[in-house]
Amino acid sequence: MTHSQNFIDELTYELNGAAIEVHKSLGPGLLEDVYMHCLKHELSLRKIRFQSEMSVPVVYKEIEVPTKLRCDFLVEGAVCVEIKSVKELLPVHKAQLLTYMKLLEVPKGVLYNFNVVNLFHEGQQTYVNEYFRMLPHGEM
Repeated sequence: MTHSQNFIDELTYELNGAAIEVHKSLGPGLLEDVYMHCLKHELSLRKIRFQSEMSVPVVYKEIEVPTKLRCDFLVEGAVCVEIKSVKELLPVHKAQLLTYMKLLEVPKGVLYNFNVVNLFHEGQQTYVNEYFRMLPHGEM
């Protein structure tokens, strides 16, 4: 199913709302696993379709390479979400998300760091790639 840029942007807005709700309820300082379980529950309550901890395939010169790469969330087949609970997001966290987006052929990715005071202003980074730019703008 091909989505539009508008659909993915609205979905990202809903994801941000769900993540903010989890952060507002729990606050910073917990392990990633806790935030993941709570975000799973929050997405389910909001009836947002997702897969969690799915294997990320790596194909190199026509062979599939066995890996232990796991995407925290693939939402509606269109947005890759990575959860962190760290002192600060590092370039390697961004690189991980961008690589997952490429390997999964997903147009948008969101990186959440729950170990901050204000999730929306300090702990959320959103990225798009060439797949997003190729999508139509309007509703689909």
